[in-house]
Amino acid sequence: MPRAPAPVTPPVVLTIAGSDSGGGAGIQADLKTIEAGGAFGTSAITSVTAQNTTGVRGSHLLPVDDIEAQIRAVREDFDVAAVKTGMLATSDVIDLVAAETPLPNLVVDPVMVATSGDRLLEPEAEAAYERLLADAALVTPNADEAEVLTGRDIDDPSDTEAAGRDIVEMGADAALVKGGHVPGDEVVDVLVTDDSVTTFRHERVDTEATHGSGCTLSSAIATRLAHGDDLRDAVAAGIDLLARAVRYNLDVGEGPGAVHHAVETRNEAARHETSEAVERVVSALVDRDVSTLVPEVGMTVAGATPYAETPTEVAAVEGRITRTLDGVRPNRGVRFGAGGPVAQFLLAAREHDPALRYAVNCRLTDGVEDALRDLAGSVSGYDPSERPDDVTREATTAWGVDAAFESSGETPVAIVDHGEVGVAGSVVLLAADAATLLGHVETVLAVVE
Repeated sequence: MPRAPAPVTPPVVLTIAGSDSGGGAGIQADLKTIEAGGAFGTSAITSVTAQNTTGVRGSHLLPVDDIEAQIRAVREDFDVAAVKTGMLATSDVIDLVAAETPLPNLVVDPVMVATSGDRLLEPEAEAAYERLLADAALVTPNADEAEVLTGRDIDDPSDTEAAGRDIVEMGADAALVKGGHVPGDEVVDVLVTDDSVTTFRHERVDTEATHGSGCTLSSAIATRLAHGDDLRDAVAAGIDLLARAVRYNLDVGEGPGAVHHAVETRNEAARHETSEAVERVVSALVDRDVSTLVPEVGMTVAGATPYAETPTEVAAVEGRITRTLDGVRPNRGVRFGAGGPVAQFLLAAREHDPALRYAVNCRLTDGVEDALRDLAGSVSGYDPSERPDDVTREATTAWGVDAAFESSGETPVAIVDHGEVGVAGSVVLLAADAATLLGHVETVLAVVE
């Protein structure tokens, strides 16, 4: 007997934008992001570009009638929950999209210049955007585009807010003026509505691999709006996704590379595999009886998802592994968010080497410190008593890991915290995979025993 079908009904998002043959931006980025966000992506292609990670080689605008036919075909058949626009190129195309209103949850990304610096909008089309902005639920210009739309110079976050207010006065429900092009250690994005201003801050990632960043952000926001999120939550989710997508960018092509459109979906998909790996390590440590390595505070095995940024994305034994009369036992099971200081240690190490995914803490004795010499890799350390006055006790871990990496000059396989008055020292073993972490423990244990 054939199996019964089990269809699902995701919200539908329509993207009206240009095609990027390099796959990192435009329609391709939009559809990847929409699908990763749990919606169904539909499209109307406005132009075909010949481009890659190094730049735009050519651009061909489709006839306006063909663009209109695509939009009509989608809207006649699908219950479109959100629309986002990207490269529209000419005033005729902008007018066409504006004439299609009302468009639900319309997010306008006023694409004027590519990340590579190539111009993607005819100068005479800039004025036409005002007509489209009046129907937008959100407009998402970067600083350069906001300058064109408002005539303002944008040099700092206060200028960004003023530009956002100008765009709202043009008729848009809200404006998210992005700060990626504004100098500073932080990226400051400002969301302006009629009655509120919300500022989002992220540490700047030292990379030029931002191809497709604007497309990805606007598509992510439109997808969240299609799911029913309110505007602020949708914007916050989109910005968080983009920050991770830029840090864990895709190293493809000869140019700087592209943002990782599906980074959050891939990260979420790895949670089960990560927790299972931690459980295997814990089981192996119990079978091996690692009592001689367990600190008084207990041992924690921690595993981070591939793109982990927060402790909630690090799996660990809840309650730690402790010594008993007949060996070692985990107090409870493995769960995400239970890693405590070891999770913080692992996340701090990942700031230097994102390939690191697993860590375990061990007691520090003379025998253990001697055994570290047998590990295949660099061993580094830090002395908390040398902590600078401007570093708080709570920030000691991050400072210590930074100091250990700096003194090592490479990724250490073990970092020694020499302890301070009232706080015992410890060793944290680090590895890119669970099997290697177990190998480190076995090497140390073989010498200590």
